Amino acid sequence: MRKFIWVLMSLLYQPLNAQEMSEPELAVVQMFVATDQGNWERVMECFHQEVVLDYSSFSGQEAASLSPSAIVEAWQGLLPGFESTHHQLGNFISSIDGNSAQVFCYGTASHYLEDEDGSLWTVVGSYDLELILQDGEWKISKLKFNFKYQQGNTALVQKAIQNLK
Repeated sequence: MRKFIWVLMSLLYQPLNAQEMSEPELAVVQMFVATDQGNWERVMECFHQEVVLDYSSFSGQEAASLSPSAIVEAWQGLLPGFESTHHQLGNFISSIDGNSAQVFCYGTASHYLEDEDGSLWTVVGSYDLELILQDGEWKISKLKFNFKYQQGNTALVQKAIQNLK
């Protein structure tokens, strides 16, 4: 029985090093890490010159082709209003075909802002991304969020926006 438990635990605990990720997957992770760090210049560098941004499953708004600066401007209108954000990605599936790549991953976005009615708002879903190899770097050209559910204090969104005014 001990041997079975040891084998099971060793299979479940398989650390993933950044070196084991594909380059397109790493480019996706870097964009979300830069977002959480508020490194907006780095976020823009992760995008292709035109990006199809699709949050329609969450917001109801149609997908749009945007410049990296337009995306960052929109995100700056909300995310810095939280005390912290944390995007956690996993279950990557990717394919590369020449100078283009497709990446699928699960995503959980936690947003923290002190509030008496609850200080956490979490959004869960998955992402479908397309990337283009440009000057030796993978750039995100499409980001589609597939909404699953949200939990916590959804009123934190308006409070975060108000914090920025």
